Amino acid sequence: MSLKEIKWGIIGCGDVTEVKSGPAFNKIKNSSLVAVMRRDAAKAEDYAKRHGVPTWYINADDLINDTEVNAIYIATPPGSHEEYTLKAIASGKPVYVEKPMTLNAESAKRMTEAANGSGIKLTIAHYRRAQPMFLKIKKLIDEAVIGDIRFVKLEMYQSSTNELIAKSDEDWRRNPEVSGGGLFHDLAPHQLDLMYYFFGEIESFSGLELNQARLSAADDFVTRQIKFKNGVVFNGTWCFTVAAADQNDVCEIYGSQGKISFSIFGNTVTVSVREKKENIVFDSIPHVEQPMIEKVVNYFLEQGPNPCPPEDGVLSMILLDGR
Repeated sequence: MSLKEIKWGIIGCGDVTEVKSGPAFNKIKNSSLVAVMRRDAAKAEDYAKRHGVPTWYINADDLINDTEVNAIYIATPPGSHEEYTLKAIASGKPVYVEKPMTLNAESAKRMTEAANGSGIKLTIAHYRRAQPMFLKIKKLIDEAVIGDIRFVKLEMYQSSTNELIAKSDEDWRRNPEVSGGGLFHDLAPHQLDLMYYFFGEIESFSGLELNQARLSAADDFVTRQIKFKNGVVFNGTWCFTVAAADQNDVCEIYGSQGKISFSIFGNTVTVSVREKKENIVFDSIPHVEQPMIEKVVNYFLEQGPNPCPPEDGVLSMILLDGR
């Protein structure tokens, strides 16, 4: 039976849901947030009261089995994504799961097989796909504004004390057993997914990972090289232990007639064609996942396609794993 309204339950109503995603569920037509879950009872209750959510839980199973909830948003650290996704699918409820999809590609494949085998909808939160800035970049590429695309250069350099990466009490992002692979696994899913979204099927890839500074168990220097089937070549470098003065976040797409430059975490796109240069500035989005969540709601209501199928999440995990 098709749904007429999406009544969301959030598993893991932590910091990532405070502004980025949580409020958006009540700002979209035919969508509402009706329940939240967090293991800390005081924090779960506080979140529910502040956001006007009628029900809160400390146990994920109770939220999944709540008859008022008909769709699940999983916003816990990646280490529990598979467990909760499989439980939600078993309950017959569609799932929107945060990026990275899970800990590794094998886990992602199990999640995908469970969704496809049961016919339950599953969408991965590679939400930059739905934002106006990246839709504009894709349009510029598709319309060959800078000619035929030759190669892409991406540099993500951050200091060990940067303010870009979300902080948490447990610092789980630097614990591979919980995050899958450190800060690379936290930030690179956005970047790698966009490359696939922009350029299509991948022919081959390679890379290396090093733990140079040994500030945690996670690798802090990573490279990825991708050859797409259309001949575009991607080179990406991530380092999370540079000097503060050397921090950088830039992606440059080179074509036969010009270049497109932008920051993955910024709001300006620079288009250079021959002697002309144009800066396109985009308004900030109060809740950065809202455009994606709107597409997910439409998909769950059978009013649109899946904005990021689990198969794309698997590919992202394969690229993160590096094998």
